[in-house]
Amino acid sequence: MAAELNNTNTDEAPTVGSNDSMSGGPQYLPGVMSTTLRPTSPSNGSSSSSFLGTSPTSTSQVVPTSGASTQPLNPSAAAASSALQNDLEEIFNSPPTAQTASTFGGDSPPQRQAGSLAPGPPLGSSGVSIGEPSSTIAGALQAGGAGAAGGNQSGVQFQCPRRPNHGIEGRSILLRANHFAVRIPGGTIQHYQVDVSPDKCPRRVNREIISCLISSFSKYFTNIRPVYDGKRNMYTREPLPIGRERMDFDVTLPGDSAVERQFSVSLKWVGQVSLSTLEDAMEGRVRQVPFEAVQAMDVILRHLPSLKYTPVGRSFFSPPVISASGVPGTAPPPQAAPSISSGSHSAGQYHAESKLGGGREVWFGFHQSVRPSQWKMMLNIDVSATAFYRSMPVIEFIAEVLELPVQALAERRALSDAQRVKFTKEIRGLKIEITHCGQMRRKYRVCNVTRRPAQTQTFPLQLETGQTIECTVAKYFYDKYRLQLKYPHLPCLQVGQEQKHTYLPPEVCNIVPGQRCIKKLTDVQTSTMIKATARSAPEREREISNLVRKAEFSADPFAHEFGITINPAMTEVKGRVLSAPKLLYGGRTRATALPNQGVWDMRGKQFHTGIDVRVWAIACFAQQQHVKENDLRMFTNQLQRISNDAGMPIIGNPCFCKYAVGVEQVEPMFKYLKQNYSGIQLVVVVLPGKTPVYAEVKRVGDTVLGIATQCVQAKNAIRTTPQTLSNLCLKMNVKLGGVNSILLPNVRPRIFNEPVIFFGCDITHPPAGDSRKPSIAAVVGSMDAHPSRYAATVRVQQHRQEIISDLTYMVRELLVQFYRNTRFKPARIVVYRDGVSEGQFFNVLQYELRAIREACMMLERGYQPGITFIAVQKRHHTRLFAVEKKDQVGKAYNIPPGTTVDVGITHPTEFDFYLCSHAGIQGTSRPSHYHVLWDDNNLTADELQQLTYQMCHTYVRCTRSVSIPAPAYYAHLVAFRARYHLVDREHDSGEGSQPSGTSEDTTLSNMARAVQVHPDANNVMYFA
Repeated sequence: MAAELNNTNTDEAPTVGSNDSMSGGPQYLPGVMSTTLRPTSPSNGSSSSSFLGTSPTSTSQVVPTSGASTQPLNPSAAAASSALQNDLEEIFNSPPTAQTASTFGGDSPPQRQAGSLAPGPPLGSSGVSIGEPSSTIAGALQAGGAGAAGGNQSGVQFQCPRRPNHGIEGRSILLRANHFAVRIPGGTIQHYQVDVSPDKCPRRVNREIISCLISSFSKYFTNIRPVYDGKRNMYTREPLPIGRERMDFDVTLPGDSAVERQFSVSLKWVGQVSLSTLEDAMEGRVRQVPFEAVQAMDVILRHLPSLKYTPVGRSFFSPPVISASGVPGTAPPPQAAPSISSGSHSAGQYHAESKLGGGREVWFGFHQSVRPSQWKMMLNIDVSATAFYRSMPVIEFIAEVLELPVQALAERRALSDAQRVKFTKEIRGLKIEITHCGQMRRKYRVCNVTRRPAQTQTFPLQLETGQTIECTVAKYFYDKYRLQLKYPHLPCLQVGQEQKHTYLPPEVCNIVPGQRCIKKLTDVQTSTMIKATARSAPEREREISNLVRKAEFSADPFAHEFGITINPAMTEVKGRVLSAPKLLYGGRTRATALPNQGVWDMRGKQFHTGIDVRVWAIACFAQQQHVKENDLRMFTNQLQRISNDAGMPIIGNPCFCKYAVGVEQVEPMFKYLKQNYSGIQLVVVVLPGKTPVYAEVKRVGDTVLGIATQCVQAKNAIRTTPQTLSNLCLKMNVKLGGVNSILLPNVRPRIFNEPVIFFGCDITHPPAGDSRKPSIAAVVGSMDAHPSRYAATVRVQQHRQEIISDLTYMVRELLVQFYRNTRFKPARIVVYRDGVSEGQFFNVLQYELRAIREACMMLERGYQPGITFIAVQKRHHTRLFAVEKKDQVGKAYNIPPGTTVDVGITHPTEFDFYLCSHAGIQGTSRPSHYHVLWDDNNLTADELQQLTYQMCHTYVRCTRSVSIPAPAYYAHLVAFRARYHLVDREHDSGEGSQPSGTSEDTTLSNMARAVQVHPDANNVMYFA
């Protein structure tokens, strides 16, 4: 269909179809969208250039998070930066009003007329320098990122806003949550600092040391049961008879082969922890929840499980057991729990296969954490599962990793380089124990795998005469132990320190049990894991209840010591099911869709703004015998039929349809298409499965040439279904600049009455164990009033850095794009920040809120849009279960989409809520947790909950509501896509070394350039 602007319809979007198609935007009016475009700049035109920025935007800068600015400011820039710093100080330090602690300037945000701009002088009149942030600001931001302990140079203090009220919208629903009420006594407990020397022992060893200390020096612990966190904190109910001075103890632990280990332990009284203050916080009498008291409660309740199980983070695990039938199985949490009190498992009830392949297996366990909530402390308990390495001979481990039978390893054939690299990646860092020295099972950590096999790998051997000779590993083991190696053709394990050249043949080594797998699971392993752990909601509820019942917390001697009791019944809470928003489509019918249980049907409807596809191509990287020409012809015909029905007509046959093989053909082919077919809009790429070609297609399309690409699996091109083709059209339309659907304007919250921009922010980190690859930060921003279109900006930054270091320039970039597309400055900013744990709230708020405010003031002096900053959390263990069967939905009997809870299990005073916005397909639905860290816009609970739920319906890839708001989801997609842009720039040789002659800064700089997308791609949602 022709993408024309229909001026007679107040809900129509601006014209779409070219790279500057988003240059116009509707005026913001209460409850209605107008297509009258009114630029906001004065008639002299000076403001536009000022707000859009006359100085170049930094696109590849990696901002340090500590240290002073390295570039001196010139006098004029220094003066401007000083003015900017003063403005920020005035904004953030203004005393709060009685209504909210987070209001800027000491007053509520000024009342603006609908469609008007933020107050302030004409754009461009301030004279504030636009460019590098001042050293003063940078220092303040860096200080803010250091956390409370490090101090704050600027003196600015941030505090999460109070809950404005409880929501009332939506129908009522009765729920049970896996939170268990904890009764705490009044009074105080004693806190001691523990220092163990040597100081680099793991928590497990430290616990052994403290247990030995208590038994060896029992006179100091008469009638006292201390609890210990495995590091530096010990708590007792009554004071120890050591006074307040430091006391030192010498502790001896028995070690392997009767070798005793000596440790020095010091205890020093830190202070008293008030439990009464904690009660006051739960009941809302004091604002701040005392962290020290919550930490002490957590240590008390985790002490006994830490002695019984393998702790991983806040969860505890036990190894798989053999079922009663003799079949290897797993012991899920209900079976593991009795060992807390009875020390035994009830095997035979579960027969699920625990093996994941690749030497990995599933361990089941349980999560446990103490959480403050309204009126009482809660103990959050949930079933949990994670991957561990199987305890097995290393020879069998090699066979599993390489997907070979063990017999194949005995064929005296050396490993190929690819096999050796794959094995090295998997075993490096693991602990092994030797088997060739009888009862002496000494343990080592693997640091590498040799290139040469045991029969040729040599090392310097010192003879009794003092002479040093080169000896092979195979000969040494025969001479020393009379052990003829069965696998002399396999490489050796290098253990201990790399420079010491200690080599072990794999056949004399076993994998030490109890080692968690921190490396990324394969797709097959992930699928197996999901199938092994998926439980319907009623099943999960029963498992959790059984876990708590059999754990017998009332028999925990440590909890009893401190007077803590736990209610074994799940907490019942009242929730509400919010109404789903209507969605507006386009075409002649202008049809609307009302989601039913989180899903709606697009049949009979057309995209709100569809794009005509006139010049397009097909590149097939699957082999021709697998995907024949007739298959591609049928695929094309079906795709054209479905796309035409959807309002995105693909006109005519592809201008180019060729077969290709391998990564190296991608860039030449795409360059040929761009040079020879003017205005090419789209390349459909058929792939033979998981292949490196995908990453290269996205790198070339997104960053080099700016061509929209759509990848299709060969199996889906051969056997097409309407659903698959419809999903392809959803993605292709937005990649070309179209709009699939929008929220019906008259049902949106009042925040849409003024120009508002939605930001989604996320950081993705490389897999655990990979210390070389950078973290990637992504920010997306809405570019229209619906909001439906988004632009993205991405940066690489230091490995595992949790703060978005270049956020000032990223936000500035998106604000400028918003202004260019709509001719409005946002009067409101709503930020959905993903990937933030509760422990990072202060640091993120301290740095990132200031960065957003600084970006605004760099564009215009006095430009202060109201900011609402919300942390989005998916990685938590709160689960909600519908009490009444009539409220359970789907095959897994989950809570319905729209279920919201902001009472009972939420924070005592701060503004947070749980929202399950999606329909669970497999297993138990996990509600997302939203915690408001800042709110200038004074949103009510209902407004923010309704807004968040509506934003979960605007995700363009499917006709379903999703689990988090679309902008947060898009930020994740952008960061994930950037990983593909970096595939050939991460020097992933498998040897674990960085290329010689390259510094870390140079590598980051190269990567920063690699993730910058082509300008043509940046005008559309290339990441969809």
